[in-house]
Amino acid sequence: MVLLESEVALTTGDVAPNFELVGTDDQKHSLDDYKDYKGLLVVFMCNHCPYVKAKIEAIKEIHEKFSHNIALIGINSNDSIKYPDDSFESMKQVVEEKDLKFDYLMDEDQETAKKYGAVCTPDPFLFDQNRKLIFHGRIDDAMNPDAIAVEKTMIVNIEKFLNGDTIEKDFEPSIGCSIKWK
Repeated sequence: MVLLESEVALTTGDVAPNFELVGTDDQKHSLDDYKDYKGLLVVFMCNHCPYVKAKIEAIKEIHEKFSHNIALIGINSNDSIKYPDDSFESMKQVVEEKDLKFDYLMDEDQETAKKYGAVCTPDPFLFDQNRKLIFHGRIDDAMNPDAIAVEKTMIVNIEKFLNGDTIEKDFEPSIGCSIKWK
């Protein structure tokens, strides 16, 4: 396991790169599918990473709390040949086992992760209605799988955004396993 912090690739105000990826629902998804939401949260994640496993309930909480205003998308960019736990079939199993209600997409060629500058799992990007980046960073302040979160960073920032308040820090690095590149 290679541990990494997320890096600044997209900066505040940059527009979300488009994608066309297949989800665990066997449908193709693109940014246009989420245009009716006030915001968009893209989380680069996978099935086997202990950091993602530790955050899955927090990610589900975000989705449940904001699903009427914020579209949440999980994207798995890991090499599923070297890491079969991250295969498309395994993604479908995780969706069922964890009862995920948000779209979970496969970035088979890893081009979407590269366009976003994602480097670790989880690596979350929050965009406004115009798909401009407003926050890139952590789900919460628990920075290892065994830690307990005190501050729900992403929830606080989504609430600020929805209330028209300023997000003070537009980047607070997430930490997790490196994306498994081909």
